[in-house]
Amino acid sequence: MGTTMSLCKGGAVGGLLGWWMTSGQFRPLPQIIMELPPHQQQRLYADIMAVLGSLNWTDLAQLTALVMGNATLQQQVTAALLRYITKELRAEVRYGD
Repeated sequence: MGTTMSLCKGGAVGGLLGWWMTSGQFRPLPQIIMELPPHQQQRLYADIMAVLGSLNWTDLAQLTALVMGNATLQQQVTAALLRYITKELRAEVRYGD
């Protein structure tokens, strides 16, 4: 699970700052991901890795550089994350300036 957390906190998510839960409580996205139960972290990891599956990478630093250097991959990772948050967690995402 460390890869999922680091990938998201490493910048691949870009401008996503957080989300609003149905209770209206704002929390930063990395915090939410860190607090997910292991089975939900694994599902999110699988969703993101489905996007990144064709990349050849050896470590997290290289993966982060590959994603950050490619606008299309950034969009695909962000879309996978947004789908998971809105569909699985039923949360609303808010963007920061």
